[in-house]
Amino acid sequence: QVQLVESGGGLVQPGGSLRLSCAASGFIFEIFAMGWYHQAPGKQRELVAEITNGRRTNYIDSAKGRFTISRDNAKNTVYLQMNSLRPEDTGVYYCSVDLLTRREWGQGTQVTVSS
Repeated sequence: QVQLVESGGGLVQPGGSLRLSCAASGFIFEIFAMGWYHQAPGKQRELVAEITNGRRTNYIDSAKGRFTISRDNAKNTVYLQMNSLRPEDTGVYYCSVDLLTRREWGQGTQVTVSS
């Protein structure tokens, strides 16, 4: 079955960095676009960054210049490098894939940006 397992979250001070990882299994990773979503406390989940199978990337405006999404098809893993973190980046980050017939989600990893 499809599994998406996120890791790398934690507590960081404003201006700090984190690198999130999402290990995927159960589908042909290299042919699907992958996305990272953010759910802030009390808010809806929103797309932060996505990367196509051709490594074309797209970012929400607030992430441009600070976050970088990448993928390693040999390791079936997608990454989100987050720099210059802000308190408003706090929340749960989810990895996701649209398999056309359904969308799959990981369990999420908590990121807290606070001094």
